[in-house]
Amino acid sequence: MTQRPPLPPFDESSARAKVQAAEDAWNSRDPERVALAYTEDCVWRNRHEFITGRDEIRAFLRRKWEKEQDYRLRKELWSWSGNRISVCFRYEWHDDAGQWWRSYGNEQWEFAPDGLMRRREASINDVPITEDQREFLAPA
Repeated sequence: MTQRPPLPPFDESSARAKVQAAEDAWNSRDPERVALAYTEDCVWRNRHEFITGRDEIRAFLRRKWEKEQDYRLRKELWSWSGNRISVCFRYEWHDDAGQWWRSYGNEQWEFAPDGLMRRREASINDVPITEDQREFLAPA
């Protein structure tokens, strides 16, 4: 069995490490890399979409990053208990027309004993911003 440390149950240090690993992976914008953090049968709710399994996760991420160009993300640990972690996040991106957006959200994560995420619930809102309102200016 492949393990993805840190493993549950989480303490503050291991929960923070898990959140940072997720932020790093998502900022890579690599669907293959990101998908490896989830169980083969992982269940997601992302906004209005319901996704099951790594293949659907990869397809979703490819579509996401085709639309959300120059995507940059920050995650913050909100709480943890046992095999669950809650985060709040914000990310910036622009669309094909050059409009910049900041997306705000919350996620609830549930992990399998091997440290892979088996459930992800995400609620996200998008706010249009001007280029001079951007916060994440460092290159990807």
